[in-house]
Amino acid sequence: MRVRHHDGRQVHLSYCTNVHPAEDLPGIIGQFDTYAVAVRERLGVDVLGLGLWLAAPMAAELAGDGDARRRLRHELDVRGLEVVTLNGFPYEAFQAPVVKHAVYRPDWTTPERLDYTLNLARILVDLLPDDAERGSVSTLPLAWREPWPPARRDAARQMLDRLAHGLTEIAWETGRLVRVAFEPEPGCVAENTTQAVDMLAGADTDRLGVCLDLAHLACAWEDPADAVKRLATAGIPVVKVQVSAALEVADPIGARPVLERYAEPRFLHQTRTAAGHSCDDLDIALAENPAGPWRVHFHVPVHAPPEPPLTATTGLLREALGVVSCDHFDVETYTWDVLPPGHRPTSPAELADGIAGELAWTRDVLTGRVNA
Repeated sequence: MRVRHHDGRQVHLSYCTNVHPAEDLPGIIGQFDTYAVAVRERLGVDVLGLGLWLAAPMAAELAGDGDARRRLRHELDVRGLEVVTLNGFPYEAFQAPVVKHAVYRPDWTTPERLDYTLNLARILVDLLPDDAERGSVSTLPLAWREPWPPARRDAARQMLDRLAHGLTEIAWETGRLVRVAFEPEPGCVAENTTQAVDMLAGADTDRLGVCLDLAHLACAWEDPADAVKRLATAGIPVVKVQVSAALEVADPIGARPVLERYAEPRFLHQTRTAAGHSCDDLDIALAENPAGPWRVHFHVPVHAPPEPPLTATTGLLREALGVVSCDHFDVETYTWDVLPPGHRPTSPAELADGIAGELAWTRDVLTGRVNA
């Protein structure tokens, strides 16, 4: 949906559909009816923004079939839905029980990742509202950090050059601009904005930039104002913001009985301490037991606090929304179905309620209805 930022700019606000993924066109359209329309109605808005996630096989099919793209655009329009951004981080089977590191593969050393991302850009130009200035696709920050020898770094650099060239060709052919946003994440080649500046040094920043996931920013223990200034000084645009909050715990020992309920087998929950101790998953942190406070890469609902004594990085989230300059804001809480019992939605209606609550909270912060 469109909202008027408290500084006067119009921005796009959406929610990321990887919270209820589908991997074929009938499934995607079915999710619109099950969730998106219900969220729009709860918010009382005429048009709701979606940050679509499309699996790689579906993206390849749509990129090669103009009729299917037009059908998807029609199905969005008749339901009062619009798309200006796509989530191109998970390649395939995001919610399936797979090896946790699989979400980082294929990475940016491979042509498969390049092809997937350019397919998403080709699809997006046909989904963009006529009055949208530009589109965005978020993606992983090159790769998981290991292994990362010089040969892989060089291969990734070549892929970024090819990506920028491909985006330029799409712009010339269609007259629509799509930018790709690399999303720093704990454990990856670029975990923080300092590493993101290094990652994109010399890249075409008219086409390429950063996606700031605000839970990731929190887990890196970065100050939002410093991070935004660092990127601006380097000339790297913030193309997209993932609105998200991380789990925080001041006293891991005292909170252990509650914290253990967040260690689960589907997703990596990288854990970082204020002193710089790094664990690649929550169960590792629970075994090593470094001194707190901890921040855990577990996207918790932005509008509802977790079970005490745990907290969320909502304060940092508010602060970041007040200083970042961007026009695409996408709420991404994909972990609703792995929240501990009692906090986990048990029906589509409850999930729609939760998504609507997150969007309403974010809207109110962005517009200044509540203090940022």
